[in-house]
Amino acid sequence: MKIHLSSVCVDDQDKALRFYTDVLGFRKKHEIPLGEHRWLTVVSPDDPDGTELVLEPDEHPAVKPYKEALVKDGIPVTSFAVDDVHAEFTRLRGLGVRFMQEPVDMGTVTTAVLDDTCGNLIQIAHTN
Repeated sequence: MKIHLSSVCVDDQDKALRFYTDVLGFRKKHEIPLGEHRWLTVVSPDDPDGTELVLEPDEHPAVKPYKEALVKDGIPVTSFAVDDVHAEFTRLRGLGVRFMQEPVDMGTVTTAVLDDTCGNLIQIAHTN
């Protein structure tokens, strides 16, 4: 068994697609119209046939309070692996990304937390 799809609920699919591709560096995999929204997924350019991240509209009534509570408590909704958190932090900050937590070395892992502009906090991490 392996993870095939994972979702991030976003407040605007167009804005999310721009951020996740133009800023974070993912590639669009699927964009299928579904009424007012789309089945919209991105993948790592390093693993185009790997796990897809669904940029899911946050329309369900339970989603917005959940997202707001996570952000208020500083809890990332997911974590993305990077080769070097410090280098990625510098690159993303140069692109105007807002970080809620600068890189922190926690022994076996280094992490940082960013705002995805779509209502979520995202952690980036690498194993030391």
